[in-house]
Amino acid sequence: MKIAVAGTGYVGLITGVCLAEMGYDVVCSDIREDKVLLLQSGNAPIYEPGITSMLKRNLDAGRLLFTADPKIAYKDADIIFIAVGTPENPDGTANLDHVFEAAYTIGLNLDKDSIICTKSTVPVGTNERIKEIIHSVKPAHIEVHTASTPEFLREGNAIYDFFHGDRIVIGTESEYAVRTVEQLFLPLKIPIVNTDIRSAEMIKYASNAFLATKISFINEIAAICDKVGANIEEVAFGIGKDRRIGPQFLQAGIGYGGSCFPKDTKALVQIAGDVEHQFELLEAVIKVNSRQQAITVQKAKELFGSLEGLRVAVLGLAFKPDTDDIREAASLTILRGLLSEGASVIAYDPVAVPNARIIFENAIDYTTNIETAISGAELVIIATEWDHIKHQPLEKYVQLMKKPIIIDGRNCYSLREVSKHSITYYSIGRSSTQSKMAEWHHKSPILTREGRFDETFTSILPN
Repeated sequence: MKIAVAGTGYVGLITGVCLAEMGYDVVCSDIREDKVLLLQSGNAPIYEPGITSMLKRNLDAGRLLFTADPKIAYKDADIIFIAVGTPENPDGTANLDHVFEAAYTIGLNLDKDSIICTKSTVPVGTNERIKEIIHSVKPAHIEVHTASTPEFLREGNAIYDFFHGDRIVIGTESEYAVRTVEQLFLPLKIPIVNTDIRSAEMIKYASNAFLATKISFINEIAAICDKVGANIEEVAFGIGKDRRIGPQFLQAGIGYGGSCFPKDTKALVQIAGDVEHQFELLEAVIKVNSRQQAITVQKAKELFGSLEGLRVAVLGLAFKPDTDDIREAASLTILRGLLSEGASVIAYDPVAVPNARIIFENAIDYTTNIETAISGAELVIIATEWDHIKHQPLEKYVQLMKKPIIIDGRNCYSLREVSKHSITYYSIGRSSTQSKMAEWHHKSPILTREGRFDETFTSILPN
């Protein structure tokens, strides 16, 4: 089979490169010629572990082609995947302009019977509109089958997920499309779920909404743990042992971000509203997450009073490790909050600095070296749980900071390890830290603006 992929964004590029790795002939198209030229040279426009070597390998093998010409892209294509972006509209709905434009272009350039599979995350009923658009412009003698094949790729783990996913969903009313797409993915030996097309569209939204709900749920439990003296890590471990619940997505922190969860949860609320259903649970999930992203700056204001002129190092810019994606990242909320309070900010990230620089320009300093970031800092806020950060020796904070004060939004360090060092440390849902800090804060002038660093402080944490 010859495969075509419309769109070389995150999903389209991973899909095209991985299908080529399986041995298929794949043509990926994009309307941006600069991106096509970059990909033709063997360079990926995104950071994803393993993508560059796989991209180059399949280009060299002749199985992978990139083009901005739709006549080349869709010539003799047996299966065409639509994998273009569906950005968020101001009202929270999904913007489907790129999807419909891709459908129109595909229809105009079909030269044989084809199956059109939508990988883009789209509201229920969109594939029916895609079919209408294609049928309105395609040659009369060509037969078209449509299907919804949503993606479930985690940024940072996308290549692994493609080859070892939990399931492949194929939503279609066409028996021919089911058999053909099943045959395409059969070598992966991943369970295949066959549904009607509308159910497949809903599966994607429901999956992301449920995972976002788990994240906001555990963060609410963490807030209660702070108040009652429980440890969220022990609580999460205990409830995660229940097979009905599972341990995934029960890591307390400063909320979810990225290109999927924020956009898809809002879109599902809008989808519900369109059929006169108020999705109160999901509205609460979104509200909790928004609040969670701001708690580190709130804690800093509690500790220091004024942040004016305070030197703050923010460790981590990407919304999660192993990606350079900063869309809806908690770091953005943190940086904006610090800047609005007058803090002097330096931000560290191993790969996401260029994307942050586009947004903040020269308003903050940037570095790809942790020690450079924390040197001379009066406060460290951890926003992303990169391995580089989790493995940073705690003694370096003691050595390099003016006074080692850390607000850890991702619980990167164990309380036991922190207790071995003279570090003021606040984390999420581990209330022994917060209660001790509160008690100490009332007794010590160390965090006041005048003479803040006059006294030596031993760890507030228990052994």
